[in-house]
Amino acid sequence: SAMAQHAGPRLPLIVKNLIPTLSSVFESQRITTTAFFAELLSSNVVNDLILLETVMDNVTARQKDTCMLVRMLALRGLGNIASGSPEKVRKHGAKLLASMVNGMDDKDDPHNLVALEAMSSLSKLLDHVEERDIQSMLLHIAIRIRPFFDSEQSDLRRSSIVLFGNLTKFSEGNCEVFFEQILNGLVTLLLHLQDPKPEVVRACKFALRMCGPSMGCEGLCDMFLNHLREDRSLHYGEFMNNVCKHLMQSYPEMLNRLILTNLFYFKSNWADIRAAAPMFIGFLVLHVDEDHCQQVDLDHLISGE
Repeated sequence: SAMAQHAGPRLPLIVKNLIPTLSSVFESQRITTTAFFAELLSSNVVNDLILLETVMDNVTARQKDTCMLVRMLALRGLGNIASGSPEKVRKHGAKLLASMVNGMDDKDDPHNLVALEAMSSLSKLLDHVEERDIQSMLLHIAIRIRPFFDSEQSDLRRSSIVLFGNLTKFSEGNCEVFFEQILNGLVTLLLHLQDPKPEVVRACKFALRMCGPSMGCEGLCDMFLNHLREDRSLHYGEFMNNVCKHLMQSYPEMLNRLILTNLFYFKSNWADIRAAAPMFIGFLVLHVDEDHCQQVDLDHLISGE
């Protein structure tokens, strides 16, 4: 960042001399050069010096590197274009989005560090991409990130939930298809309002506020907007009672599906979420009308599995 600020005229030659080391047999050299290029992409100087395409193409090529850290840094660099050259993201949108999706599908990523970087970078890029570029990938991304909502790693929970919230901006064209994804994640997002990590709770509040307008229930949308503000504390029991009332008024046919998803959380590793799940079910059953009560498998519910 210091070189981007103070060594502008010398950067083209530095970049030219560093490019061969991206293919070095020495892992440390590939890591260092990729890290340098990734940081360079967060500055508009690469645009001013007509280096953006050169640096971006070379960083993109590192996605197949055998070193996981190099692949992670490559994605970080591509995400940094959103802050360094936001006006260029639109032009390269399809290519950048494909890189992020490939990063989330990285097969040699045991700790999901590449996937985490891909999700964080994708969230940064979404404000600048063309809607048509994201539409074709929307469903794949939503399905791919869903398992991370319950990850043991709080960073993965937070990043995947924030990304899901950001994706809802593009759901209008695929309203029915994406609505299904919202329903699939709804119980998880509501339960993780009791997450032990405050940053995950904030992410859930954000995602639910973003999902509200797509849910076709004005009362629920208003509740999410009014009660899930970042600066407002939440009376969880009262909030869930009212949420379940709206859910059962608008989607009574969803009762069994919502109950089954909650049953999964009876064995959650987090005590507050284990406690929230039966309360959630209790409020659902309380507010459902008699006609839809037949959906409930009492034996299944009583056994809690």
